[in-house]
Amino acid sequence: MPAPLKTEAVVLRSMRYGEADRILHLYTPMRGRVAAIAKGVRRTRSRFGARLEPFLHVLVVLHEGRGELHTVTGVDTIETHAGLRSHAPTITAAAHACDAVSRLFETEEPHPEVFRVLLRELALLSADAARASPANGLAFRLKLLLAAGIMPQLGACASCGERQGLFAFSAAAGGVVCDSCAAGGFALDAQAYRFLVSALANPLVEAPEASELVLRQVERALRETAEHHAHVRLRPLVGAIAGAPPPASEGLAALSESAL
Repeated sequence: MPAPLKTEAVVLRSMRYGEADRILHLYTPMRGRVAAIAKGVRRTRSRFGARLEPFLHVLVVLHEGRGELHTVTGVDTIETHAGLRSHAPTITAAAHACDAVSRLFETEEPHPEVFRVLLRELALLSADAARASPANGLAFRLKLLLAAGIMPQLGACASCGERQGLFAFSAAAGGVVCDSCAAGGFALDAQAYRFLVSALANPLVEAPEASELVLRQVERALRETAEHHAHVRLRPLVGAIAGAPPPASEGLAALSESAL
């Protein structure tokens, strides 16, 4: 019998299963995304049901079965990120962050840097509701693309190497392109280009602000990059982080299941 797996994890998603169980998507530093079943956690007497809510940073013990679905046998809370649960926009922003990680890193391949940047994002949202902005979310996604190895080229034209007149973007070419190579791409405002460069170079806490028009161009660039190079479709972000209240039926758990 294999030894239990004890690891830190962030709960990306929690889904009802059967009468009392939940299926969890966990992101771990050394095992990537892990699927697990938490048996009986929806019963009122469950000893660790509340410790497996979405966005929690936990220390979890898993029994590894023959299939891909592990079984949760123990869990301790490291950080609840309680602050982000006080505002609908921060809950939505956290759900989008976890969803992006789940889609871009869906295997058990280790990416400890992704785990670290996810923890930073959740901590920022918990500490300051103003961080629940499309600009912050796009900066987070940019860092995920970097970790995934599909970061768009920004320093020079991705087609010919020209360093001037980079006013278009082509996911097929691999990044920004000059006027001569712009066929097949879309126009990229100079402010959108500066956003990409600044968001990549600076920590999440310094994510630049920009107009909605600029953010929509940035989102398109990131979305098309993920689709072309990773065959992953990221959920729309600009305009999605709003003040809608969470569903009343199961609070955060209900929102997670509907939002992800």
